[in-house]
Amino acid sequence: MSRKVAVVTGSSSGIGAATARLFARNGYNVVVNFSRNQEPAEAVAQECRDLGADVLVQKANVADDADCRALAQAVEARWGRTDALVNNAGTTKFVAAANLEGLAAQDFHDIYAVNVIGAYQMIRAFAPLMKKNPGAGVVNISSVASVAGIGSSVAYMASKGALNAMTFGLARALAPEIRINAVGPGMVETPWLQNGLGAERYEATRQMYMKATPLAATITPEDVADACYWLCDGARKTTGEFILIDSGRSKYPVL
Repeated sequence: MSRKVAVVTGSSSGIGAATARLFARNGYNVVVNFSRNQEPAEAVAQECRDLGADVLVQKANVADDADCRALAQAVEARWGRTDALVNNAGTTKFVAAANLEGLAAQDFHDIYAVNVIGAYQMIRAFAPLMKKNPGAGVVNISSVASVAGIGSSVAYMASKGALNAMTFGLARALAPEIRINAVGPGMVETPWLQNGLGAERYEATRQMYMKATPLAATITPEDVADACYWLCDGARKTTGEFILIDSGRSKYPVL
């Protein structure tokens, strides 16, 4: 089996779908993963097949370790290898940071279960397969929220900070066979964010974001996919890094 394999969690829409398509376009077989609705996942899978990829569509909740291990077993049975793992599946609760009563302990548990523990369980499940292909790459989808103190909720910000720390620790622990990096998108134009904020607030946030960035632009799912592909397929000497994709918003804010 010479064709490389990419596993992308939460790949039925948004960043995950764009990432799956990009790997397929560049000669990879891909896993399209979903946790609830299969129909959009099948649509993404067909797009990837049209690009020449063999595609495995599988339901898996990354917060469930048994699901992660079953997904790894399915990939091993079908292709016998994994060269790239993009931990994109994520969740949040939209609560203003100043609203301290808006988050309960269970909200933190629920968000961490997917955003942190889920990524850990996926890496653990796929590590044996990835070690067969030295130089294999993992990308964890973090967020600018982890360093900027802004985002959908404090629980979300904290979970992405924890994901960054885990990225750095596992990059050391699993080297040299596996490289692990994280990317931190800024405001990504997706229906998920628009639904969470509501149309009016979304557009106001979008305009404010563009005015506050040197590049005067929000982020597209394809922008994030480009970084994921480079970190997995190229960047052979890059591991333990956190790369911001935010049009310069965090480091060079427009005053």
